[in-house]
Amino acid sequence: MKKSKSFTLIDVLVGIFLMLLFFLGIAAAYQLGFKIVGLNERKITATQIAQGEIEKMRNMPYLEIGTKGASLPYASGTLDSISTTTLNGIEYRIERIIKFFVDSADGNFPDDNCDLDYKRAQINVSWSGQFPGKVSLISDFSPKDKIEEVQTCQEQPGGILSVLVFDAFGLPVPSPLIQVFDPSTGFLIDSATPSDGKHDFPLASSTYKVLVSKSGYSSERTYSIEEVAIPQKPNPIVLEGQVTQVSFSIDKLSSILVKTLTPWGQDFFSDSFNDESKISQKENVLVGGGKVNLATDTQGYLPSGYLFSIQISPTNLIEWDEFSFTDQKSLQTSLKYQIYFASGTDWYLIPDSDLPGNSIGFESSPVNLSNLPTSTYSNLKLKANFQTNSTSETPILYDWQLSWRTSLPTPIGNATFQMRGEKLIGKDASENPIYKFSITTSTDSQGQKNLSNLEWDDYYFSVPTDTNMDLVSIEPSQPVSLPPDTNSQVNLYLESQNSLLVTVQDLDTLQPIFSASTTLTGSSYQKTQYTNEKGQTLFIPLESQSYTLSVEASGYSSTSTTIFVSGDDTVLIKLKISD
Repeated sequence: MKKSKSFTLIDVLVGIFLMLLFFLGIAAAYQLGFKIVGLNERKITATQIAQGEIEKMRNMPYLEIGTKGASLPYASGTLDSISTTTLNGIEYRIERIIKFFVDSADGNFPDDNCDLDYKRAQINVSWSGQFPGKVSLISDFSPKDKIEEVQTCQEQPGGILSVLVFDAFGLPVPSPLIQVFDPSTGFLIDSATPSDGKHDFPLASSTYKVLVSKSGYSSERTYSIEEVAIPQKPNPIVLEGQVTQVSFSIDKLSSILVKTLTPWGQDFFSDSFNDESKISQKENVLVGGGKVNLATDTQGYLPSGYLFSIQISPTNLIEWDEFSFTDQKSLQTSLKYQIYFASGTDWYLIPDSDLPGNSIGFESSPVNLSNLPTSTYSNLKLKANFQTNSTSETPILYDWQLSWRTSLPTPIGNATFQMRGEKLIGKDASENPIYKFSITTSTDSQGQKNLSNLEWDDYYFSVPTDTNMDLVSIEPSQPVSLPPDTNSQVNLYLESQNSLLVTVQDLDTLQPIFSASTTLTGSSYQKTQYTNEKGQTLFIPLESQSYTLSVEASGYSSTSTTIFVSGDDTVLIKLKISD
């Protein structure tokens, strides 16, 4: 039997698709080639038209080189500013821009006979249609003799606006953008980007607005009396036959990171006894697995034992706060706590005169330590004393913690502050200063605000009175000097009569809980904030009253408690992992 071969429908479709790709590629290449040829042909024609216009001007009297009805800085003459011509079926638009230029190399008025030294003609030839484009040519033209030069000045009355741009150190700014506007209409009259930072504009006698800028730099401009009653830099007036000089100072932009903080914070020493890394001495006790209990012998639990924490030496200590602990006892057992201090190389029990009840030991948590003088008691150790009257029972210590206030600051989120510079743009009708930079803004939830694109200046900071906050200090001190092209940081230390610092920890590990939701509710007050990486958030400012504090975090059981706030208070919340 012979087996016949033929193409399937899929084979035919694949073949057609490949052939289409091939021929479409050829067509696209042909179209691209056609476009390039057409575009080049139009560019050549447009270039020839522009060159013809330039040659026409070369053969014209100097006084006639200009456009009809033009005024300074543009040259007035006999040429149309815009015309059209058609070649090879394509219409070309011809634009003529002819301006006077001042060359300071030969001096300026009155040393120079004429400040209008030469004309610069720019010819733009453009076309539309299937392949649109544009060609530009520029050429300079000068008077042939002194007679033409004098006649030019006589027929083009006006003056010179001489603009100088320098930086914060008095050096010329290379290639700034200088723009000259009609202040009544806002129309742009002329612009320049001089490489040496100086440019002379030939202008008709009138008043002008000048704006100076550069990418990455500050900007500066002049003002009319309608904008500012008494401007620091008024709009310049150009007079016939005179040179009006005006200077501007710009430089690279800078930034300031503003942080709003309290001048105090809270820190902790804690141990949940997973290991012995925070224990300096022990006897007859076992440590591990999140607890401490009496050791055993063949008879059962030993009758007594103790352990000392490592030395606790806070940096930037303002005052001690409290000592707290979690333990388990029975009627047959006892667990008491004492606190020792360092004197030289030795350790002594803090006397009852400074810490009442310390000699016999504390059994109830927490223990208030705020009255301990930090000058005497700057380094502490904690001691736990274990006892049992039964060989089958032992007291158990699960964790202990010591807190203190520190001069290390706490961020204040969403705090409002005011900031202004020293530079003026003028004064109002009552002669009150109008500052070039002045804002009222707020930090974010983390107590930070990055202010970019700032001009070099001396800056001042304040806090609005309606915030019920006081600016107690600033770092660095005011005024804050900001040089060009720098990134600085300013710390604003704020206080109020009442505040509450909330710390949220894991009940078992005593580790801070990040992003715990804390809601404080009082009379005419309700606010929700989230804890930072230290498990803390600060509510400020507050009224002296009772509040309900509700705390919840993902994976933990929520809790709620009532707190009376008076002064700068702190509260520690421990959350239990939910079942």
